This record gives sequence, C-alpha cells and structure tokens, in this order.
Amino acid sequence: MKNITIKSGNIKDFIVDLKANFDGVLGVEMDEYHLKLDTELVSGTIEATSFQEDLNYFDFDITFLEDVKLNIKSDGASPTYFAYCLSGSLEHRFGKNEKTNAITANQNAVINTVEDTTNIFYFKKDVAVKLSIIGIGNTATAEGDSLNSKIKKTFLNKTENFAHVGIQHITIAQKVQQLRAINQKGIVRNLLKKGLLQIIVAMEIEHHINSYTATEAIVNCLTLKQIEQIKTLSDAIQKDPSEQYSIKLLAQQTGLSPNKLQEGFKLIHNHTVNDFITMMRIEKAEKLIRNTDLNISEIVYSIGFTSRSYFSKIFKEKYNCTPKEYKFSQNSLAITA
Repeated sequence: MKNITIKSGNIKDFIVDLKANFDGVLGVEMDEYHLKLDTELVSGTIEATSFQEDLNYFDFDITFLEDVKLNIKSDGASPTYFAYCLSGSLEHRFGKNEKTNAITANQNAVINTVEDTTNIFYFKKDVAVKLSIIGIGNTATAEGDSLNSKIKKTFLNKTENFAHVGIQHITIAQKVQQLRAINQKGIVRNLLKKGLLQIIVAMEIEHHINSYTATEAIVNCLTLKQIEQIKTLSDAIQKDPSEQYSIKLLAQQTGLSPNKLQEGFKLIHNHTVNDFITMMRIEKAEKLIRNTDLNISEIVYSIGFTSRSYFSKIFKEKYNCTPKEYKFSQNSLAITA
C-alpha cells in the first residue's frame, strides 16, 4: 500500500503538496486549481477552489493503480468536512482511532476534526472514485465569528473528532451534481460555485438539525440496496409523473412493503410517496406552462390530474400565484424580452 502524507493548510499549499506526491500538470485560474493526473500511481483530475470565510471545495475524479493510504494532517486547525461520494468507494478514519467508516456511492460523510488531527482516507486499487468535499476552516480573526465555529455550535455541537456516514439527501445530491456540472469560466464560474456551496451548507445544517435522529432510525431499517431501489423508482416517477401510480403497485415493483417504501421516500425526499408524485407533477406543469402553448386544462390532464381546481390550489401553494397568472406573467416576459 502506498502511504502518502500531506498537510491540509491553505488551498494552494494543499494542491501543491498533492502535485509533489502525485505528479501531474497543475493549472490555475481565478483561485481555482486543476491538477491533471496520468502516472503509474493515479489517473484522473483533482480540482480545488477557495472562497472567503474559509469555504473550500475539492473535487476528486480519480482512479489509483495501487492501494493508497492518504494521510491529511490538520496542522493546528480543526476543519469540518462535508464529503459526497458520487461513485466508487473509499474508507475514512481518524489517526488514533481504529474505527474505519466505509463511504460508498450515494453516501455522504460529515467529518468534524479537532486540532492536530490526521484524517486518513483509504483508496482501493482500480476503483474509480468521484468525490466532492466541502471544507470549512476556522482561521477567521475572531474564531467565535468564523463560519466553522458557528457550524460546530449550531449543527455538530461537537468538541471532539466525529464522523457520521449516511445516505445522501436527494435535493442536496442534486445541488452537488449541479456544482460539478458548472462549465462557465472566470468570475461567473466563481460566483455560481460560491452560491451553490453556500446553499448546500445551509441545506446540510437544516437537514441534519431537523432529521438527524429520524434518519438514523430509518437507515437502521433500510439496506443500501433498498435505498437504491427507491432512488431508481424516484427517477422513473420524475421522468413520467403523469402515470397513475399507486402505493401497492410501486411496492410490488421494488419488492418493498408499503411501510418501507414510505420510510424510504421520507428519508430521501422528505416527502411521502403521494406528496412526491404531486410535487413532480407540479414541477412538470410549470415547465409546460413556461415552454409550450398548451392551455391550463390541457396541461392539467397531461400531467395526470383530474381536477383543475385541485391543481390550481397546490400550484398556488408552490408558486404563490394561480397557473393562469403564472402563464400570463411568462407571456408578458416573452413580449418584453
């Protein structure tokens, strides 16, 4: 196993240290570092960006060609990390702790560290890993006012090393995918990335404060395979919400009991099955109003609703106006554009 040690430090020192250990070609633009790797040890890319308030972002799309143990020393700091594994797998543990946490595809980890802690990540040979990490440091002049200290107080409430691995919340996972998909350049790219990072951190705080205990209970009752089945089902509903779905039929398709199905949807989407279907129909209706010449009645029936009044009621709850008012506003925008 290849054993590599680097210091977390600032973004520049971190990425330069990675280059020194992995080799590769390093490019820099607008404080965004891009390391392209193609060596006997590793292939792929590593991107790193730093923003004010010690908000850092790392994107790994790599495959190691031998087992690697990556030791990251906190070097007197105590950062908090939100890690999202989109594909592949890896393991994490703290330097003086024998407990190892596996982080697999569609899982995320919240890692809280104290001063002078070493985070150890294990990467298996020939496993392609896509991993996004949001790092929040605490080097602000007044530590009590730093973003990291506020997160530790209001969210983690931890003064010791702590790691929690769980299933990615679907909405947060979508934001991470959007973050990875940004292809604009220069200041626009920088602003878009910073905005999405702040949204993701806020969503993480809200999600874990509201549902940490409940999520733990549900995860203990659902296997990763069952959660994957629910995600696959969710994707199918999102693509075609107009179908007349029933809990019984959906349960049969996944092999889950109706109760397990509901638990899974509440965990992943924070909605019941029926509420999720309704939400997907409303979102499709909004796109149809905005992008087609269909009238409201045609849209209502095309998305699977049978009552126009009910559709209008829930549409207004989401968009703060009736479908007719929304369509009028879109037409007005088109005329003035």
